[in-house]
Amino acid sequence: AKMEIDELETRRPILEEDIKMMLIPKDPEDDKNAIMELRAGTGGDEACIFVEDVFRMYTMFFKEMGWQYEIVNSSEGTVKGYKEISMEIVGLGLYGMLKFESGVHRVQRVPETESQGRVHTSAITVAVLPEAEEVDFNLDMNDVRKDTFRASGAGGQHINKTESAIRLTHIPTGTVVECQDGRSQHKNLEKAISVLRSRLYQAELDRVHNERAAHRKTLVSTGDRSAKIRTYNYPQGRITDHRINKTIYNLSAFMNGDMREMIDALKVAENAEKLKGEEL
Repeated sequence: AKMEIDELETRRPILEEDIKMMLIPKDPEDDKNAIMELRAGTGGDEACIFVEDVFRMYTMFFKEMGWQYEIVNSSEGTVKGYKEISMEIVGLGLYGMLKFESGVHRVQRVPETESQGRVHTSAITVAVLPEAEEVDFNLDMNDVRKDTFRASGAGGQHINKTESAIRLTHIPTGTVVECQDGRSQHKNLEKAISVLRSRLYQAELDRVHNERAAHRKTLVSTGDRSAKIRTYNYPQGRITDHRINKTIYNLSAFMNGDMREMIDALKVAENAEKLKGEEL
């Protein structure tokens, strides 16, 4: 019996930690599918190239996780890469893992377009939105203006002769969504409505979150898309997440979708933060 008591005593801190974790309120959005939007920021052509690199990194991670994705809209860069690209991702526990990716991702490297071999700094923004169902957000289509136009490819050439691309404008907020990657107008409209609903839902979540966060500072998932969250330093082969001060020295594996270590560390930090909040 004494041995059993001793064994239980040694396991006690672990069990207490497990119980604490179980008591942390789960974010109801965590199990939702997501919409991810990547946009080139400062750095011109190099930022567009980095959008493509990060897009590839994410899609490799999705494959690893067994998630499906579909491109909703994309706009190609003048030299290479994308000015912006957005996609719809479907899978288990998805938003809960991807929500930490929202923010500014900074890259430091010698661009392909640089002849002097100098290191440049460029930036892209990533936005991850929980996909809103009709029950989450009631989108009144009377508030939405619908325009159709011809989808255009690289260099502005027309992809098709019919006006299958869709632009939706939510008049009360001025939110604009374009969708031109689907084959039919119906498919593009369906996707555009889904993205618009998710953006408006996210804006509502942000408003509630900001009200709550006004009296306690959260570091990990503020959702502030203007905050610099991560630096990818190619000469030093490292990725640093500025929210939790974590550096991983395996850039090539990370860019090939090996992101789990960083995401897990961010989840742990968020849980610790939530526990603190519960204790306040």
